[in-house]
Amino acid sequence: MASPEDGLRTTLAEIEREVACRVCRGDIKRCRLAVCPYLERVRDWFADRSDLRSTNVFGASPPGAFVGSWGYPKVLAGPLVPPLRDEDTSILDATESWLSYDLPQLLRFRLTLVRGKAARRVVAARDPDPILSTIQEGAMASKPIDTEMWLERTPVLSSPFNARAPPSGPSADIRRVDLASNPSVPRRVDDVVSDTDLPAGEAVADLYAHGIPQSHITRIFSVGLLGSGDRRRLVPTEWSITAVDDILARRLVEEVRGHPWIDGYEVASATGVANTVAILLFPQAFMFEALEAWNLRTNPIPIQDHEFAGGRTSYPDVVGGAYPATRLPVLEHLASRRRQAGAIVCMEVYDDWVPLGVWRYRELARVALSKGSTRVTTLEEAEAELGRRLRLPLENWWRASTLRAYLRGQRRITDYG
Repeated sequence: MASPEDGLRTTLAEIEREVACRVCRGDIKRCRLAVCPYLERVRDWFADRSDLRSTNVFGASPPGAFVGSWGYPKVLAGPLVPPLRDEDTSILDATESWLSYDLPQLLRFRLTLVRGKAARRVVAARDPDPILSTIQEGAMASKPIDTEMWLERTPVLSSPFNARAPPSGPSADIRRVDLASNPSVPRRVDDVVSDTDLPAGEAVADLYAHGIPQSHITRIFSVGLLGSGDRRRLVPTEWSITAVDDILARRLVEEVRGHPWIDGYEVASATGVANTVAILLFPQAFMFEALEAWNLRTNPIPIQDHEFAGGRTSYPDVVGGAYPATRLPVLEHLASRRRQAGAIVCMEVYDDWVPLGVWRYRELARVALSKGSTRVTTLEEAEAELGRRLRLPLENWWRASTLRAYLRGQRRITDYG
């Protein structure tokens, strides 16, 4: 199992890759440019929002909460509160619904959220003080909840971008936080949170099976409300996103491995928010490969991580959080069909991209697989179809791919007939 130090190193590597700016590498405090290229489209709008520059913030939290990773095992945790009172703010933290919006709208969603910060040791989740207890209570809600924060100073937009989580708006240390309305908590969430004998993995799977949105599960996992009582702790949001993806996928792998193989080759794809996810399914025992390409104008060789039928024993630290984020939808799709297949997932990031987190890969993969695949009988036909859906030449993808080399080199018993 990876240590917290490994997690921090991986987070840094993912931020530097995802935020292509050579000046700040995702840390806006290091920037010396007059205009941030990632924020230019909303900079004027943000500057005009006087309600984001107050030490007292009152509004309907989506609900939302964020736990940072820097300083682990002492982290910064707090609610996400927009200064909006009479609007439906649920969309501001509901990644499952974001593909229908464009990039400027998504940035406005996230930069509206004022992030309160309270420094706490991760084990404080077991015996929370009033501030952390309020954060946890709000995180359990399924509907927007009126929240008021008193901050130590005017919030500042410091480091909006994150490796795996969506960006956040201005932040400041919390002096006090109150819920001004009663949270609407699903009964299943209340039951699972109250069960201090239920391991975290089983709790995540239980909530997922009962239809609780993945963003909601991730939020309550992050604020330390799942697991046996003596093991509960705050989990940095970016780590909890990947942990939930991985927990849910592991529950599906054994199920999928018991199903028959698909009959031929299938290709599916979806494009949105300046990304494309293209998926090749092939008739084999379940194995998986994720390839990711950035800066396409430089004709790159994609990065990749993979697993054969035996699975992985280490974190996919080359591709990072995009690996479990796309592996889960593939397993969901195969389980729903009661079929088994190997999968190669190609992810392209285009020049007009703004870093928004790995949710977009997960949701694009789900859309691609839900709208139907093109089915062909040979690998050559499948490769041709895949190539038509990607901008980077297919030979670049195959130079990086381990599973494609495996498929090309594999001999079947019929070859000897």
